Amino acid sequence: MHRRDFLQLAAMASASAATATDIPKYRVVSRFAPSPKPGMPGPFAGKAVRVHSEKSVDSATDRVDEATVAEMLSRGMRSLTGAKNERDAWANFFDATDVVGIKVNCSGAPKIYSARQVVGGIVDNLIALGIPARNIYIYERFQDQLSSVRYNRSVPAGINIIAAETTRGSSASYDPNTYVETNFFGEDDTRSNMIRLVTERFTKIINVPNMKDHAAAGVTGCLKNIAYGNFSNVARSHNREKTNTLSFIGTLAAVEPLRSRTVLQIMDGLRGVWHGGPFSEDPKFRFYPKTIVFGTDPVAIDRLLLDVIENKRKAEGALSIWDRSMDNVKPGRLDPHFGSFIREPGHIEYASHLGLGVYDLKQIAVTNIEV
Repeated sequence: MHRRDFLQLAAMASASAATATDIPKYRVVSRFAPSPKPGMPGPFAGKAVRVHSEKSVDSATDRVDEATVAEMLSRGMRSLTGAKNERDAWANFFDATDVVGIKVNCSGAPKIYSARQVVGGIVDNLIALGIPARNIYIYERFQDQLSSVRYNRSVPAGINIIAAETTRGSSASYDPNTYVETNFFGEDDTRSNMIRLVTERFTKIINVPNMKDHAAAGVTGCLKNIAYGNFSNVARSHNREKTNTLSFIGTLAAVEPLRSRTVLQIMDGLRGVWHGGPFSEDPKFRFYPKTIVFGTDPVAIDRLLLDVIENKRKAEGALSIWDRSMDNVKPGRLDPHFGSFIREPGHIEYASHLGLGVYDLKQIAVTNIEV
């Protein structure tokens, strides 16, 4: 197939776009055609299943109960798909011929990360479908963050645990022929390249983000984990108080083959961060939603996340994620009454206008399950 090289002018007539003074011009280069049925928003657009259990994690000791998490995974997947049993639920998305990437989030490690028990449970269900261990990959961008979690303790031997950048800034693991090009602030390197495993190896991807605040994007959930977590050179979008996270996150997530191959979203909300994210430097900003959210629509799940983070911040007396006053921006501070950037929670609505999912709460069907 010939390479497709086109300009994506992201000037959407939406409430989210209205918050930006201007939207950068993005040059998206990919040789991959969109799937007739892309993974995002997938077969369950506008649907989310929230499974909560007080037993899932002890907020005093931070200990996760593995058996409870396994039950949460089973109930969530069966509810999402309508399957009668666990195997059939997972078989809605995968079969023994697939090569599956599990995109974890380790930026808040060693305290906040895609829980080993959640990731281990996902791996167990993939193996139960006959997928060989060698065809399952747990992956992240940065080696130091990934290594600190030690997923090898929770998964069978033979599972691949791989970081794109063994040293920060290394480019060998990124595809030079699949990228988004734009100049934000006059930076020298204006390209963000997709991870080679996505373009060259995976047939399916499972996205496993956390419930976290983000100083620039407002929140970091499904969209940001799959977008910024699969491309190089992304932090350049928010190296000034006014950022380009509004449009860049959705633009990256929509690039093929990432959009078509990301078929399942499992948001790990056992633990969360309500301020200072995506990292977790101060324990007083951690909390325990004790929830896992399932779906195929990253926009719908992230729309629910906005309220989780905003409500928690409101309860703690913190600055709203929707605040846009430069008077409340003080870079480098971990004071919850201020921000380091003008936050862009509108990136989620913006992504909906790129066809990635449903943003309107009135059109999102939520099933709540208690375990």
